[in-house]
Amino acid sequence: MSDGKAAGTHETRQRIVTAGTELFRRTGYTGTGMKQIAGAASAPFGSIYHFFPGGKAQLGEEVIRTSGAVYLELIAELTAPYADRVAATEAAFTAAAGTLAELDFADPCPIATVALEVASTSEPLRQATADVFGSWIDHLADYYARGGVPEQAARDTASSVIALLEGAFMLGRATRSTAPVLAAATAAAAVVRAARDGA
Repeated sequence: MSDGKAAGTHETRQRIVTAGTELFRRTGYTGTGMKQIAGAASAPFGSIYHFFPGGKAQLGEEVIRTSGAVYLELIAELTAPYADRVAATEAAFTAAAGTLAELDFADPCPIATVALEVASTSEPLRQATADVFGSWIDHLADYYARGGVPEQAARDTASSVIALLEGAFMLGRATRSTAPVLAAATAAAAVVRAARDGA
């Protein structure tokens, strides 16, 4: 295969993954059809099955894992400027509230959207979402431990922060308001502060 053809093939595959990510985020996994993804990706319908012979489930797993890695990088970027973990957590939630509003209250996170739909019906997709959430929790647990939270408490703190964020996104979408995310920012900061200070 020539370099040009290989690059074109990779580009088509990436467009399909990007389209799947956007559509799963906006309309959910079950609400998104393969023809819809092909149209959004400007790709021939058959090319989806060329790249993803396992069909929608295989594409869904790819979307989850790819998006999860992107969001992990975003978490690192949002928290990097702050030495203080409490301030970093509150700032990350405030930024998330802004993103929710910018997206007109569509869920900015396709991971939770898919997890809510398929956790009890698709083991591969459930496992993919669990792996992604686990990677986020691992990262935050290490981040909090390096910032003064005792190691034993760091993982529980990270799990609580992720749960607060995902729950706040759901309430924010339902109410079309950033208020739940901003309230969760205060709560998450308090959780981190209490864990750090041993309260």
